[in-house]
Amino acid sequence: MEETDKIPHKLPSQEIDYFKIAKILLSRWYWIAGAVAICSVIANVYLWYTPKTFATSGTMKFEEKKSEIPDLVGVGLPIANDRANTSRIQTEMIVLQSSPLLLSAIRHLDYRISFYVVGRVLNRTNELYPAKPLDVELVRFDSLNFFHELITFKPVSKSNFSISYKSAGKDIQNIYKYNVPFTIGPTSFSIKYPGDIPKTTAYLFRLNSAEDFIGRVRGGLHTNETAKNSNIVSLQEIDSNPQFAADVLNAIMKEYLNYDRNQRTLSASQMIGFIDNQLEFLSNEVKGSENSIEQYKQNKKILDVSSATEQAIGKAKEIESQRSLFKIQLIALNQLKEEIIEGKDNTNLNFNIGGVAAELGDLITGLNTLLVEKNALLKTYNFNSQPIQDINQQILQIKNNALNSINSSISLVNNKLKFLDDQLIPVTQQISELPVAERDLFGLKRDFDIHDKVYSVLSEKKLDAQISSAGILPGATIIDLAQPSFSPISPDVNGIHRTSLIFGLAIGFGLIVLIRILNPFIYDKETIESLTTIPIIGVIRKFPEEIDEFSSQILAISKPKSIFAESVRSVRTNLSFLASEKTSKIICITSEVAGEGKSFVTINLSSTLSLIDKKVILIAADLRRSKLHKTFQVPNDIGLSNYLAHQCSSHDIINHSSQKNLDFIISGPVPPNPSELLHTARMVELISELKLKYDIIMVDTAPIGLVSDAIPLIRMSDINLFVIRSAKSKFYAATVPQRIAQEYHLDNTVIVLNAYAEDLLHSRYYTTKFTGENYGSRYYYYSDYTGYEGSEYYVDEKKKKWWDIRRLFNR
Repeated sequence: MEETDKIPHKLPSQEIDYFKIAKILLSRWYWIAGAVAICSVIANVYLWYTPKTFATSGTMKFEEKKSEIPDLVGVGLPIANDRANTSRIQTEMIVLQSSPLLLSAIRHLDYRISFYVVGRVLNRTNELYPAKPLDVELVRFDSLNFFHELITFKPVSKSNFSISYKSAGKDIQNIYKYNVPFTIGPTSFSIKYPGDIPKTTAYLFRLNSAEDFIGRVRGGLHTNETAKNSNIVSLQEIDSNPQFAADVLNAIMKEYLNYDRNQRTLSASQMIGFIDNQLEFLSNEVKGSENSIEQYKQNKKILDVSSATEQAIGKAKEIESQRSLFKIQLIALNQLKEEIIEGKDNTNLNFNIGGVAAELGDLITGLNTLLVEKNALLKTYNFNSQPIQDINQQILQIKNNALNSINSSISLVNNKLKFLDDQLIPVTQQISELPVAERDLFGLKRDFDIHDKVYSVLSEKKLDAQISSAGILPGATIIDLAQPSFSPISPDVNGIHRTSLIFGLAIGFGLIVLIRILNPFIYDKETIESLTTIPIIGVIRKFPEEIDEFSSQILAISKPKSIFAESVRSVRTNLSFLASEKTSKIICITSEVAGEGKSFVTINLSSTLSLIDKKVILIAADLRRSKLHKTFQVPNDIGLSNYLAHQCSSHDIINHSSQKNLDFIISGPVPPNPSELLHTARMVELISELKLKYDIIMVDTAPIGLVSDAIPLIRMSDINLFVIRSAKSKFYAATVPQRIAQEYHLDNTVIVLNAYAEDLLHSRYYTTKFTGENYGSRYYYYSDYTGYEGSEYYVDEKKKKWWDIRRLFNR
């Protein structure tokens, strides 16, 4: 025993076998194939029931275009929407998605009536835009109050048709005639005969307002820069109807060009309007002055004035003309001041003849820019948000600067008017010295000349503004118009199929891994070798046929050329090397729990040992639930329990089997104290007596994991054979024999793996290395006979392949 204690107990070295991993994963290939097939079916069902969406795109280039016309006429109008390029692109992308712009674009489409057809999938309606299968004429239609619900049309005959709809939660259906008006709610229609169409055909249509499409268009509209800090913007419209997506995107881009041009010509338009108001007043004044001069000449019979008078009139006329223009400038400045104070979204310097501070034009342009940016930010933020507060602060500051500049300009114009008034005083005195008739005629002619000159100046300004307005170009260009794309972007067919394949493989492989993780049972010898240092003496294959409940067949004898019989012989051979110095061997067979096949192993090992001229006796030492008597089909009236209780002698309990050299002792009636009986000296006496008559004493004990009955038998035996059953014994069972061996200082414990059948799913993916110091002399050669079924050394019936299942029906 001292030598036994010195033996190092080390687990064997095991290496990952990647080939075995592949075999494990492919062992349940039909799980993987099934998972892939199920995921593929789910993907196809999803694709079948999911509405398709389409995308179309266009590109616009934003740049400042300058016409040559303003340069030719020598004018330059301030542009209200002239913004820095860095912020302009972001601002314009928000403008492109604004409700007024989208609403104007939608109005360019044929949006009033939408037609649908009922599809086969879940009765989902499909829009027919731009097709119009029915010619529906609106007889009475109010754009603010009309019937909004879906209307179903079905042909009845060449003169009649059926109309059905829902009203107040009720289904209504009526028959109408073609070309005859009918009324639904507040709206009246008439439908022309569409020609011969099948009576099973049903068309649905709905009346729309432009506002009904705002959410649909804005929800599918996406804008972004093609590259960072570039001036090219890509626009994309996503919709269930590819033609509608292309049409509405083109309408949005064209409407933006109109909007941008109108914004850029706003300054010129305001100037032209202002000048028109002044010209209308001056036109009447000029005509009145001209009529007064002619009438005065006729009444006084005056032909002309003197040269001195003419000189005075010319000087006064020049001064008065300048005064009139400066007064008009004051009107424009006061109007601009009121617009800034009232907080209008767009302000412009309508008239300038040089009496305005130079920086005022820049301030007005900057103010307009901030106002546009604020309107754009309000589409994203509320009034109390920090970005709005920041831009309000900037607007307030630039307004204060502009008002200060306007007041300064007003003061400058007033100073110039005062200067002109001072120059006019001596001229007026000179004129007052003229004769009365000439002085009166001068007064009339002076008014005419002043109004005529101011009128001419304003007319020139208006012409310049009109020329400049005509030369203003929009600040964007459409590079690519949208074209309808009939390839859906959603659902992504290839992507979904690819995803379903990945998910199918993941589920299949994951199921294999999960089953292995959740598996608590031992299946192969590599698992045992990874859990204990107790050597395995052999692997007994699972018998391929049905075995009765009590194992009445001694299978190693009844099927001598089977793989099962050969595996039993392999264990028998290795047993002969254990305790070889003993002339008579006591072999104790146990297991952790019941049902692991220890009695089955005992019977078959005993039968094979008897075939090699070994006298064998088999003792049923499980005094609680032994079934050995049922195996040999004898009554259990007198057995080991009777002997241990001193009720009979050893000769009375020894039975002879039909197999030569094989005797057995049954357990006998179940005693009240089985554990105590096995601890008595009488059991030792029985073993000593049997050792004189038999070469092998096989002791079938109770499960050591459940009761302690087997302990005295284990301690007196020469070989302790611990049975582990494949797919039945749990991982803990492999540690039991080593714990017993260490506790009782045993060096005669070995393991047999029983009922082994190759199952790659649960096999260990390690390969044990049988070299080095891990095993040494404690290694026993054996085979699990995997892969040798077709070697023609055995007579086992060949397994049917799954693809040969048709043979079962051809019998």
